[in-house]
Amino acid sequence: MSTKLGTLYLIPCTLGDTPADQVLPLHVISIARKLQHFVVEQPKTARQFLSALKPEQPIQALHFATLNEHTAANELPELLVPLMAGHDVGIISEAGCPGIADPGANLVNLAHRNGIRVVPLVGPSSILLALMASGLNGQCFAFHGYLPIAETDRNRSIATLEAESIKRKQTQLFIETPYRNDRMLSALLAQCRPETLLCVATDITLSGEQIQTRSIAQWKSQPVQQLNKRPSLFLLLGKN
Repeated sequence: MSTKLGTLYLIPCTLGDTPADQVLPLHVISIARKLQHFVVEQPKTARQFLSALKPEQPIQALHFATLNEHTAANELPELLVPLMAGHDVGIISEAGCPGIADPGANLVNLAHRNGIRVVPLVGPSSILLALMASGLNGQCFAFHGYLPIAETDRNRSIATLEAESIKRKQTQLFIETPYRNDRMLSALLAQCRPETLLCVATDITLSGEQIQTRSIAQWKSQPVQQLNKRPSLFLLLGKN
């Protein structure tokens, strides 16, 4: 008799120190508390997150496997072993929602190919929350992750995204390493057309949350916002 396969749960985490019960449904917290097997991007922060949820088993009794940007494709099948043995497994990302701008997508893809049930759970996605609050086009949008670090390449990317946004009426979303946020904002103000709309969404779901959409001209007419070391998303929508 074959063993029934486990279920792979995609467990959203908090985006900072916001209490879980403020951003996660009780149903999600309940599932996370029951699981004993996890695939995580960073074991240390995953343990901290789960400890705050008060799991049914001691943290020391839980099983953690690591999946991050350094995990090779030939290592993924090993992560499915508990699922193939009938155990439910939860993926926890550092990015809020597993599989969105996150290496967890690779394991989810492999799970589908092996007939494993995949269940996405509701929780905060900074990408979608920023888009919701921006007032920009939510019918057509694209997320690009990080833009190039080098100034020339970054400026070229900004120009390309702005042109594509104008052509397709498409909202362009991207992020930057928090300590380079101020440089990114300065580059956007220098490179984009005055009429282009720019939303800066900072500290989403945290106590210092700020989400503001203005034209480039309006951004330039006011004191520059300080974004250093504050998690932020940038969204732009070009205008003809």
